[in-house]
Amino acid sequence: MYDLAILGGGPAGVAAGVYAARKRLKTIFIAETVGGQSTDSVEIQNWIGTEKISGVDLGKSLERHLRAYAGDMVDIALGKRIEKLPAIETTTTQNSSAAAATIEKIAGGFALHSPAEYQARAILIATGGSRRKLAVPGAKEFEHKGLTYCASCDGPLFAGQDVVVVGGGNAGFESAAQLLAYCKSVSLIHRGADFTKADATTVASVMAHPNMRVYTNSEPVEVRGNTFVSGMVIKNNQTNETTELPVAGIFVEIGAVPNTSFLPPLIELDLLGRVAVDPATQRVRSAGIEVPGLWAAGDVTDGRFHQNNIAAGDAVKALEDIYLYLKSAQH
Repeated sequence: MYDLAILGGGPAGVAAGVYAARKRLKTIFIAETVGGQSTDSVEIQNWIGTEKISGVDLGKSLERHLRAYAGDMVDIALGKRIEKLPAIETTTTQNSSAAAATIEKIAGGFALHSPAEYQARAILIATGGSRRKLAVPGAKEFEHKGLTYCASCDGPLFAGQDVVVVGGGNAGFESAAQLLAYCKSVSLIHRGADFTKADATTVASVMAHPNMRVYTNSEPVEVRGNTFVSGMVIKNNQTNETTELPVAGIFVEIGAVPNTSFLPPLIELDLLGRVAVDPATQRVRSAGIEVPGLWAAGDVTDGRFHQNNIAAGDAVKALEDIYLYLKSAQH
């Protein structure tokens, strides 16, 4: 049985893997690939300590870092995904000569199937999420050619240009606020009439900006361009009138789907399919009750902000707590 199983190969999983190796925790690191969602980004400018790096290079850098410290402590199993995560009960018998010999459960015993079976006393869930894709003609063709799913990663590439944000939730308005700092203009497309899913203060601040344009009751119908994006066609869903917006960049913020389908019924997820955690320790909560032996970090959690640096930091926080948990469980 491993001390720890880390599920996921993004910044959270890799940060946890490095810390686990340095803390001499026998660990199984399970992921399909290393790098996470950011491997899709052309250029990342907010990975702390690195001025700019492509998503592909970030993934390579993360894997090099992990392998440099893994040694004989972290076994790396790539090309795998967890299919189910049932809880198991493992027991250990104390020395029979002890005055009060008992049989006790080892806290946090789990079986993992990927489909190979592993067992671990503690698990960090860092399987990330998948961006909801824009499903209109031209969206797939122009992805990474002006259409992107990460304003914090790719936004500065469009400084001084006209751009569009698709999505009227918090993520859409937060992206618009960031883009307004350096883009010529920002147009936000929202299929609803109002912004009930966004923070009212943020909405008011963004909409007050002179370079902000908002199209409500509207949705994208086509992405146009040649080599790169040159415009987006939108349709008013009340009048059916179409309008083409000449833009160089399109930022899609229509939500993400956490990669958590393998967790129920062991864990009860929230309405968005996310794992609830204690922000002080990243310990998993199910129906408001802490689940012993489980931690989560990154985009699978119900944390408000999801970014590479935050995911890595949350994973480090979790590892510090996991280490204390495992060491205390030995006594």
